[in-house]
Amino acid sequence: MPMSESFKQRLFKALPEIAEHYGTPFHIYDEQGIRDTGARLKQVFSGIDGFREYFAVKALPNKRILQLMKEMGFGFDCSSIPELIMSRDLGAGMEEIMFTSNNTSDEEFAFAEQDGGCILNLDDISLIDKVPNFPELVCFRYNPGPRRTGNVIIGNPVEAKYGVTHEQVVDAYRQAQQRGAKRFGLHTMVASNELDYSYMVETARMVLSLTEQIKQELGIELEFVNIGGGFGIPYQPEQPPLDIDTMAKEITSQFDAFKAEHGFVPRMYMESGRFMTGPHGCLVTKVINFKDTYRQYVGVDACMSALMRPALYDAYHHIDVIGKQDQPADTTYDVVGSLCENNDKFAVQRQLPKIDEGDLLAIHDSGAHGHAMGFQYNGRLRPQELLLRTDGSVELIRRAETVEDYFATLNYTADNFTPGK
Repeated sequence: MPMSESFKQRLFKALPEIAEHYGTPFHIYDEQGIRDTGARLKQVFSGIDGFREYFAVKALPNKRILQLMKEMGFGFDCSSIPELIMSRDLGAGMEEIMFTSNNTSDEEFAFAEQDGGCILNLDDISLIDKVPNFPELVCFRYNPGPRRTGNVIIGNPVEAKYGVTHEQVVDAYRQAQQRGAKRFGLHTMVASNELDYSYMVETARMVLSLTEQIKQELGIELEFVNIGGGFGIPYQPEQPPLDIDTMAKEITSQFDAFKAEHGFVPRMYMESGRFMTGPHGCLVTKVINFKDTYRQYVGVDACMSALMRPALYDAYHHIDVIGKQDQPADTTYDVVGSLCENNDKFAVQRQLPKIDEGDLLAIHDSGAHGHAMGFQYNGRLRPQELLLRTDGSVELIRRAETVEDYFATLNYTADNFTPGK
């Protein structure tokens, strides 16, 4: 990673034909890479009974991708009504959906309990009384506050808007018991795009310690702990990948030791999104303009409405010029889109091979938080999504937005209201 060599070899040789057939821009995802990552995740955590990945739907909310996750036996981490709908449409049952919402509305609580419900993961102690029909199985999101440090994306836990505090958490379970809950889980999420495996090991230690405390104070044996997502991917070629093997070995030993000491051990869940799909997608865009002013600008037919991470986080996404991967990267460019925003840039002062109009660029690692974070500012529309199948065929899994889509919400029944009359 970025982009496995296997994905590049299979994709790049076919890209001119794919672009000719579908037009540009588009995100394209690698079915084989996603399946291989899922298989590896299950393999390294196979020593923990009941391990399950709940794919973070927000990373890549496409039903075709979610279908792959379900085929691998994974559940879904949802935080909104549309994400619940997608998961349920694929046949996900109650315990296959973690609903972790924030500032949850009455409408969302009501929807969450429909169709058999879901694992309700409450973000705050104040929400206990707001759940209309309290479920038998409930979970709480824990925020350790000053007991942990966050990272740049998710922020300092003390400043994060998420979760129940350390001082509140035992009372949260007590109140849930009083409302009729009989089964319990624990969730936390304290990192995002973290490449230091020891951070995740410490998170596992933290939730197991809290499991022990809850058992001692309330007699509750948690059925599961969810260590969240946050598994990082190396966006830059020189970055080492997350050491998932050592991480899994050390976490598994913690769970074994906990069971030996306490006679029970919760199942372990996680909700990786980026790790599952991020490196297995790229944004393909065509060079349509050059501008040589104070810098050399390469204008492409995609813009930050298709991939806003570089603008939002100053994030690095590697770029390959298709057909020129072996040429020297001896020209400095800004690679830019067409929005009326100066931060609409995929790369700033990037060394790349000499680029010609009509070249195709593959912008790596768009398989998570790429299309999903898209928007329509400036009337720019979100691109199509494609899936490179294991047999080498390509499947359209989302069409591009159209001008008709853009104007669809302006087609409404007139409603004029004068307050006070």
